[in-house]
Amino acid sequence: MSQSEFDIIFAGGGTTACVVAGRLAAWDRSLRILILEGGEHTLNQAAHVQPFRYPGHQAPTSTTVTFNVGNPTPCLNGRAPIVSCAHCVGGGSTVNVMVYTRAPASDYDDWGADGWESKNLIPLMKKLETYEVQPNRPTHGYNGPIKVSSGGCKLGSTEEFIRVGTTYHKRQYAEDTNDLETCNTYSIWAGKRVKCVIFEDKRAVGVEFTSDPVSCPNADQSSSTVRATKLVVVSSGAFGSPAILERSGIGAEAVLKQCGIEQLVDLPGVGENYRDHNGLFVPYFAADGAITMDLLWRGNESDVQENLAQWKINGKSLIAQNGSDAKIKWRPDDDELKAMGSAFQPRWKEFFQDRPDKAVAIFALWEGTTPHLYPASAGSVHIKLDKNGQEGIDFNTGYLDDPSDIVPLNFGYKKMREIYRRMPSYRGEVPAGHPHFPEGSAAVCGETTGPVNLNAPDLIYTAEDDEAIDRYHRDCMQTTWHSLGTCAMKPRADQGVIDARLNVYGVTNLKVADMSIAPKNVGTNTYSTALLIGEKAAMIIADELGIECRPCESSWKSPQSRL
Repeated sequence: MSQSEFDIIFAGGGTTACVVAGRLAAWDRSLRILILEGGEHTLNQAAHVQPFRYPGHQAPTSTTVTFNVGNPTPCLNGRAPIVSCAHCVGGGSTVNVMVYTRAPASDYDDWGADGWESKNLIPLMKKLETYEVQPNRPTHGYNGPIKVSSGGCKLGSTEEFIRVGTTYHKRQYAEDTNDLETCNTYSIWAGKRVKCVIFEDKRAVGVEFTSDPVSCPNADQSSSTVRATKLVVVSSGAFGSPAILERSGIGAEAVLKQCGIEQLVDLPGVGENYRDHNGLFVPYFAADGAITMDLLWRGNESDVQENLAQWKINGKSLIAQNGSDAKIKWRPDDDELKAMGSAFQPRWKEFFQDRPDKAVAIFALWEGTTPHLYPASAGSVHIKLDKNGQEGIDFNTGYLDDPSDIVPLNFGYKKMREIYRRMPSYRGEVPAGHPHFPEGSAAVCGETTGPVNLNAPDLIYTAEDDEAIDRYHRDCMQTTWHSLGTCAMKPRADQGVIDARLNVYGVTNLKVADMSIAPKNVGTNTYSTALLIGEKAAMIIADELGIECRPCESSWKSPQSRL
C-alpha cells in the first residue's frame, strides 16, 4: 500500500465500482486504478457465494453490512426503522438474495437523463448477461460476465404457487419476466474508509481515508491520502456517497454548518430523494413433507453438510436455493382497483394507469413477500454530529409518509394470503408474523389441516380487520434493501447532484456512479440496475479518457446470478 498516486480512484468498492473498474482495466491495462472499500474481501468465501447463506448477513453481529437507524416516525407508529446496506468488497452483490430482475423500460425513460433512455441502455443490459433461462431473446445477452440462470434446485412449492397464481389469481405465466415489458490491472484496498475528497481549486485530486473501525478494529485510525491524476469516482451507495460529498463540503449549507464543515459547493440535493421499496415478510406453516429452507436456515449442521456434499458434486442441492423461485408482477385489475379504495386512485391515475409495463407490487414465494415497487414517499440521509462530536446519521426513511403507499401493502397481504391458502402444502399462518385480528373474526390466523378449495370464497375482512392489517404494516413494514436516489441525476435546479455524464455539479474531475444516482425508483431488485449503471459509467469514462471500448468477454470469470 506504498503507492500514493493512481489515475482513477473509486471511493467505495460496491457493485457498480467493481463493474466500472473491471471494464476500464480490461480496456486499458496501463491505467492505475484504486478501489478503496471500508469493508472486507469476499472473493470465494462461502457466505458470499452460496445462495442459502444470505440471511446471515442480516444478523445483528454481521460485519458485512452497516445497519442505518432511521428517525422515529408516526407513520410507523413511532418506530425507528433500520435499513442495512452492504459493507464489503462487491457491495450488495455479495450479500443480497441473488435475485436477478430487471426494471421495465419506462423506468429509465422516466429518469429524463440524456443518454440514459431505455433504447440506449438495452445494448448494455445485453452486454453484461449470459442469459441461460431461454435462448434467442431479443432483449437478453448471451456472452456477458453475469451468468443468469434458474439456479441449481427448485422447491416443490414453486409449482404450487404458479398453479394457484394462474388459476385463482388469473394471471398468465411467463418464463421471462425480465424482457423490459412483462409486467485486471487495478488494486483494491479493503478495510479503508474514505472520509472525503481532496480538492485543489474545486478540482478533485484525491481522497483522504482511514482504516475502517468495523472491519479493521485494531488498525491505526490516523488519516492517509492518495492522489488521482485523472478522476475520482464516488461509489459508496445511497448512504455512503452523500456522506462523502458532505464531508467534502458539497451539500446544503445547514447540514454542513451543523457539522462544522466549510462549504465548497452549495448543492442542497445531496442526501435528499431517498427511495426504497416497502415490504414485509409474512410466514406460513407448510406440510410436514414439504421441502423448505428451514433446516438449513436454522443451522441444522447435518442437513447443511448433506446438502453441501451434493452441491460440491453437481450444484443441485438446497445450497443453491434462496427460497424464492417464483413471483407475480402484479397490477390490479378493475375489481381489485375498486377494492383498494379511494386513497390509491389518484396515485394509480397519475403514475400507473398509462404505464402498463409498471407493476404496483411483486408477490413473491418467499414468506409471502409483497414489496411495493413505487412508493410516492421520499426521505433523506445526511451526516450529523452527536452531543459528543461524533459523526452520526440523520436518516428519514419517508416510509408510508404518503397515504397511498400503505394501500398496496394492505391489499397485497389479503391477496397473497388467498394464494397461499390454496396451495397444497399450506398448513396455516404463523400467528406471530401476521396481523392480530379481533377474537371471533373470520380472518384470525393459526394452523390448519390443509388448503381450501381452489374455488373457495375469499376471506371477508371487517373494518376492524382492516384496521388490524393497517396497524400491522405500520408496526412491521421494513426495507427490502433497495436504497437509492440520494445523489440524483437531475438538473441542479431540481435538487440534482450530478449531470447525465455523472459529473458532480460545481466541481471538476469528480463523478458519482452507484444506485444513489437514480433520480426515480426502479420496479426491480436493484442489483441489475447497479450493474447497468456500472456499464454506462465505464463507457462515459472511457469516452472522456479516449479509451477504446474493446470486447473483453474472454477476461471474465462469470459469477452466478439467480432469477
